[in-house]
Amino acid sequence: MSAALLAACGGGGLDDSRLLKPDPLNPGGGSGGGSTPAPGSAQVCAPNNPYRTDVANHTVGTLSNEKNWVAQYMLDAYLWYKDIPAVNASDAAYSNENAVYSSLDAYFEALKTPLKTASGAKKDKFSFTYPTKKWDELFASGASFSYGAEWKFSSVNSTTQKVQIAYVEPGSPAAAAGLMRGDTLVSVDGVSATDKAVNTQLEALLYPTVASKHTFTFTRNGNPAQNADVTPGKVTSSPVLYKSTFTDGSDKVGYLVFNDHVATAEQQLIDTITNFKAQNVNTLILDVRYNGGGYLYIASELAYMIAGATATSNKVFEKLQYNDKRPTDTANGVTPFYSESCILVNGNCTKTAALPTLNLNKVYVITSGSTCSASEAIINGLRGIDVTVEVIGGTTCGKPYGFVGKSNCGISYFPMEFQGVNNKGFGDFADGFTPTCSASDDLTKQLGDVTEGMLKAALYRKNNPSSCLPGSAALGLGNSELRRSIIRENKYWIQR
Repeated sequence: MSAALLAACGGGGLDDSRLLKPDPLNPGGGSGGGSTPAPGSAQVCAPNNPYRTDVANHTVGTLSNEKNWVAQYMLDAYLWYKDIPAVNASDAAYSNENAVYSSLDAYFEALKTPLKTASGAKKDKFSFTYPTKKWDELFASGASFSYGAEWKFSSVNSTTQKVQIAYVEPGSPAAAAGLMRGDTLVSVDGVSATDKAVNTQLEALLYPTVASKHTFTFTRNGNPAQNADVTPGKVTSSPVLYKSTFTDGSDKVGYLVFNDHVATAEQQLIDTITNFKAQNVNTLILDVRYNGGGYLYIASELAYMIAGATATSNKVFEKLQYNDKRPTDTANGVTPFYSESCILVNGNCTKTAALPTLNLNKVYVITSGSTCSASEAIINGLRGIDVTVEVIGGTTCGKPYGFVGKSNCGISYFPMEFQGVNNKGFGDFADGFTPTCSASDDLTKQLGDVTEGMLKAALYRKNNPSSCLPGSAALGLGNSELRRSIIRENKYWIQR
């Protein structure tokens, strides 16, 4: 089964073996054979669709055929299908035969609900499209084409910004060039990193599509600017970016920076928790400040490893609530606390073994606005079984929704299809989880440094259960966002 159809970003769609059962819907019918395919038929593709050749059994049709399929899929699967606005599919913005993907993406975007949350934010800021082949590679291997540096943009004022490195993937081109967390970008190939007016040019350089060398000018710790030449390439993420154990008072603390719920995360998490258990860790600080989500089964396994067998017995990690058109799907609609490994390879679980457990009744979770989806599900799932979750940092992104997704003509469409609720039936966090104690990402320190702002705030809360570190949120710079290069090419995991 293609990884493109495995649920991600909030998960779902996985039965007890974590293998996806066929979607209960079949939007658009079959392959559309014959000379006159039905308007909404699947795999009937525009001749200029650059991804249609990724599908062996496709039929050449028109861009209208693809738009009709998209419209039908949204009407069948979209969580808010009743709120789809009236859209003229023949509008020029959706009908450029020489730009098929952008036309389809724009049409898909136009079909999203215009409704707002209680805070006035868009209710659906998450549905997206992505080339199927690239999506498969991303979630199966965690690989992407980039420098391996994650950029954090902070607004200084209406015209000026600050761009820094949030973290660098080990073994990446950025790491080889000596770039580090906290480095402040001055320019790329002479294009200013501080002037918002040139952001279109800057972003094209920060998220390249070809392997050509670029010159980064940056400052570090207030020292004079220096240059580094970096050539982007294929980068495989390290989902467990950092881990350590240390003694704090009478506690043995395990600190874990977990960045991606991709398939390759599973073994790394198992190894980390096994190590923590061997070292008698009794306090866990889970740092998901940069974790935008992914496979729900990974979140379920991690939550089980934190809480243990007794606390999770016969409990639901997450139950999925679809729109009123969807048939009841008890196998795919309930995600338990998985107690055994999967080790996903080519869509199949390859290794079943009991997961290690810490058996904790409290956990400290470091968060930010980039903490999203499956990461939020960990918080919600644990709270649903009365594990105390102390949230340290910033308000999370607010994504109780998820998708299964479907591919047509080499393009995968991911409308939000369900809302997830925990064992207590709670899932209303569209405006995010508010932190127990606020703290800002401290880019003056490396991850794992106990004086780094967010980790320091978590340790303070551990030692002072009824109070928060004074002034711990004072390190921030305006409104900041982590922009990730691995989602939708020039679009970002956290929508602006």
